[in-house]
Amino acid sequence: MNVFNKNFTYFICMVSAMGGLLFGYDWVVIGGAKPFYELYFEIADSPVAQGLAMTIALIGCMLGAMMCGFLADRIGRKRLLVVSAFIFLFSSVGTGAFSSFVPFLIARFFGGIGIGVASGLSPMYIAEVAPSHVRGKLVSLNQMTIVLGILGAQITNWLIADDIPAGYGDADILLSWNGQMAWRWMFWAAAVPSALFLVLAFFIPESPRWLAMKSRESDARDVLMRIGGNEYADAELGAVRAANINDAGRCGLRMLFRKPFRKVLLVGVVIAVFQQWCGTNVIFNYAQEIFQSAGYEIGDVLFNIVITGVTNVIFTIVAIFTVDRLGRRMLMLFGAGGLCGIYLTLGACYYFHITGITTVVMVMAAIACYAMTLGPCTWVLISELFPNNVRAVAVATCTLALWIGSSTLTFTFPFLNASLGSYGTFWIYSGVCMAGFIFFIIRLPETKGKSLENLQKELIDK
Repeated sequence: MNVFNKNFTYFICMVSAMGGLLFGYDWVVIGGAKPFYELYFEIADSPVAQGLAMTIALIGCMLGAMMCGFLADRIGRKRLLVVSAFIFLFSSVGTGAFSSFVPFLIARFFGGIGIGVASGLSPMYIAEVAPSHVRGKLVSLNQMTIVLGILGAQITNWLIADDIPAGYGDADILLSWNGQMAWRWMFWAAAVPSALFLVLAFFIPESPRWLAMKSRESDARDVLMRIGGNEYADAELGAVRAANINDAGRCGLRMLFRKPFRKVLLVGVVIAVFQQWCGTNVIFNYAQEIFQSAGYEIGDVLFNIVITGVTNVIFTIVAIFTVDRLGRRMLMLFGAGGLCGIYLTLGACYYFHITGITTVVMVMAAIACYAMTLGPCTWVLISELFPNNVRAVAVATCTLALWIGSSTLTFTFPFLNASLGSYGTFWIYSGVCMAGFIFFIIRLPETKGKSLENLQKELIDK
C-alpha cells in the first residue's frame, strides 16, 4: 500500500464528519429545550402541538434522505455538503430566534432536512475519498462526531439551564431565564459549529469517484494524487474507470430493485433498519422513563443520562481502532449477539424488580456494545456496499429506511412498555437482535481492506 497523505486525508474526512456532529447535536438538543419552549409557545396542554414539535424534524429527515441521493449525483458531494451546512446554520439560528410557533416548526423542519442529508452524505463522501486500508476507521469518525454531538447537546442543555427552585410552577418557569432564553441558547449553540462547517466545506475537494463518474478524470486524478501520490492515483483511477465501464447504463433508483443490485440493497436496508430496531436508541430517547422505572429520582436520572453519553463516546473510540482490524462482519455479529444477551438480562432485572446499580450497569453495557459495533459499522457498510453509479441513491434509500426504522421504534416503545412492561419490551428487542444475528451469519459479506471497486466485482459483477 502506498503511503498516503494523512494530514490532507484526515482533514477532508473530519470536515465532512462535521455533518455528523451537527446531526447528533440537533437530534438531541430538543429534549433539553422541550420543557421550556412548550411553556413559551403555550402548548404544554396540547399533545398534538407537542407531538408536532417533536416529529417535524423527523419528517424533514425523511425528506432530506430522499433528496440526498438525487442531489449528490446531480450537483456533487461537496456542493451538497455546503448546502447541508447552510441548512444547519439557518435552523440553529432560526429555531432560537423565532417567537411564534409556526416559524419555530419551519426552522425545526429544515434542521431535519439537514440531518437527513448529512446522515447519508457524510459517510458516503468519506468512503469515496478514504484509502481502503483505513476506510473503516475514517468512516467511523462520522459516528464519533455523531456521539460527540449527542454528548455536546446533553452537556450544553445541562449547563445553560438554571436550576429550578423547589415550589416553582409553570408560570414561574415561564418568566424565568429557562422559559425566556435558555431554550433559545440551546439551539443557538449549534450556530458556531454550523458556521465553521460551512466555511471549511469550501476547502475540501470534490469526491474523486464522483468526478470520474462525470468524466472529469483529470480533476479526479488531482484529488487522488493529493491523497496517495502518483501510483495510488493511477491504480485507483484505473479501477474506477473499469467499474464505470461495467456500470454503463446501470444507474438510478429503478435499477436498484433489479438483479444483481437488489440482493445487496436488501442487505443494506436490513442493516440500516436493524441499527434502529435493535432497541438501543430508545435508551437515549426514553432514558428518563427507563431510569425512573428502575427506581431513580429525577436528579439522579439527569446524571445517568450524561453517563450514557460519555459511555457512547468512549466505546465509539474503541470502534475506530477495531473496525479495520477485526472487520465489519465480526463486529456486527458481536453487536447483535451481545445485545441479545444484554436485553435478556435487562428484561430479567425488570421482571424480578432488581433495581439500582444493576440496571444502570446493564444499560451501560448495551450502549457500549452498540457504540463499538452496530452504531459505526452500519454507516461503514452502507457507504461501501454499492457501486459508484448507484452509491448515492442506494445510500439515500438505506438512510431513508433507517429513519423509518427510527420513527417506528420511537413510536412503538411507549405502547410496548405500557402493554408488556419494561421486561417484555426488552425481551422483544432481544428477539430482534437474535434475528439480526442469524441474518448477518447468512447474508453479510466482509468488506474489510477491499477497494470499493473490488467489492463491486464480488457483490455485483460476479
